[in-house]
Amino acid sequence: MKRTDLLRGNLDLALLASLRDRPLHGYAIVQELKERSDGEFDVLEGTLYPALHRIEGGGLVKSRWSTEGGRRRREYELTRRGRASLRKRTQEWETFARNLNLVIGERR
Repeated sequence: MKRTDLLRGNLDLALLASLRDRPLHGYAIVQELKERSDGEFDVLEGTLYPALHRIEGGGLVKSRWSTEGGRRRREYELTRRGRASLRKRTQEWETFARNLNLVIGERR
């Protein structure tokens, strides 16, 4: 199983987390995910942009056009609602991961 398969179902959380510190354009989000995962999460454009549009439609991120080095890019940033969702989803993930570790952990 590829590591990106494990990301399925958790992509929205990963995208929100990648935008926690600053607005980013699509390619920078891909690089951020790759860097934070030590190269394990390599999200393709065909996966990234539909997910960004979905969470933007849900009011969790907003986007705007910017110009960088003469190139127009669409930057995404968390909304207040997105920050609240990130906090809630992070807590839910931490609880889930802790409990799953209890289930799959080695008994001593």
